[in-house]
Amino acid sequence: MQKLEMIYEGKAKRVYVTEDPALLIVDYKDDATAFNGEKKGTIVGKGIINNQMSNRLMQRLERAGVPTHFVQELSERETLVKRVQIVPLEVIVRNTAAGSFSKRYGVEEGLVFDEPTIEFSYKNDALGDPLINTTHIAAIHLATPEELDAIRRYALRANEVLRAFWASCGITLVDFKLEFGRLSDGTIILADEISPDTCRLWDSKTGEKLDKDRFRRDLGGVEDAYAEVMRRLREHDE
Repeated sequence: MQKLEMIYEGKAKRVYVTEDPALLIVDYKDDATAFNGEKKGTIVGKGIINNQMSNRLMQRLERAGVPTHFVQELSERETLVKRVQIVPLEVIVRNTAAGSFSKRYGVEEGLVFDEPTIEFSYKNDALGDPLINTTHIAAIHLATPEELDAIRRYALRANEVLRAFWASCGITLVDFKLEFGRLSDGTIILADEISPDTCRLWDSKTGEKLDKDRFRRDLGGVEDAYAEVMRRLREHDE
């Protein structure tokens, strides 16, 4: 499968069309951003790790009943995926208070919830990706109630699967962001990526942060943290 014209370049990925109109190639970059693009940098090797980790986790989710855009890993940084129309929502699943949740509500980081929470934000950089509720989503036609039901169901199922898997790796899945898309027939599937860029991952014993927060908060050791997560994934992946 050949890369043809680039049709999109985001903060972490480039997307190319192929000779098959139903398939795209995603190329993962080492660029890193935070705070809606205000902070920029490079995490060496991040693109390779995020590509390979996301592909392994998406295949795990497929086996657990969550449909995804994954088709085939083409190289260290490139993956063939199904073409979708992205639903302009970021779906954040939280198991533990951290980050913006703690800041918004004055809750100490590390509080474990009795059950997972789901929040939606409107995927719009110009507006700062504001939080949005389900009635507002319906009012501005971002997704139908049926699509939201599927998104919520898949997000919670993904949380069950990923939380258990990361626990087997000695890692706590604190929270994570998902994005979904529509196939040409309207079917909702998981898209984007699952990586230390999109997940908060803490060492289960020490609480050490093993994710993009090391970049956001200038904690250092970013590359080592990403590599450690990938090492543990390889050890425990089937």
